[in-house]
Amino acid sequence: MSGGIAWRTARLSCRLARPDDAEALWRYRTANRDHLAPWEPLRDEAYYTPAHSRRTLEEWMLGVAQDRAYPILMFDPDEREVLGSFTFSNVVRGPFQACLLGYGLAAEHEGRGLMREALAPAMDWAFDTLGLHRVMANYLPRNERSGRLLASLGFEREGLARRYLQIAGVWEDHVLTAKIAPD
Repeated sequence: MSGGIAWRTARLSCRLARPDDAEALWRYRTANRDHLAPWEPLRDEAYYTPAHSRRTLEEWMLGVAQDRAYPILMFDPDEREVLGSFTFSNVVRGPFQACLLGYGLAAEHEGRGLMREALAPAMDWAFDTLGLHRVMANYLPRNERSGRLLASLGFEREGLARRYLQIAGVWEDHVLTAKIAPD
């Protein structure tokens, strides 16, 4: 991946989200509402509106400008449809040089290796271009697919956080993992 925040893989076009992606983001959110609900915080009806997608993109752009978050949308090669997304968020500089990684994929595209295909070069970018030392990713213990994905990318289990995040209205335990930049 180059110094820019965009790259292609064999099956994907991945790039930093931008304001004109609001309609595509809204379509992705509404089409995958039920699929993603068990893995996300509770969402109110406003979340599934075009206006909220526009506000989300404005907030994301502010996060990029402040070097606090890097939201990446995963598109089909022609960039007609959002297939998934991931974000390097809560970027902390100084002696920590770390962030959190979160991700999601459309139901119809699961099980094909697309998230791994997108994240492998993204991790190189996070370490090389962003200069991060540590990327952390946490997952629900019952989400074995996420556990396998993170392990395949070189994330190591660091522990278990009890009642870590409220997911679908319930305080859920999370497996804590991290990947450290290569020396």
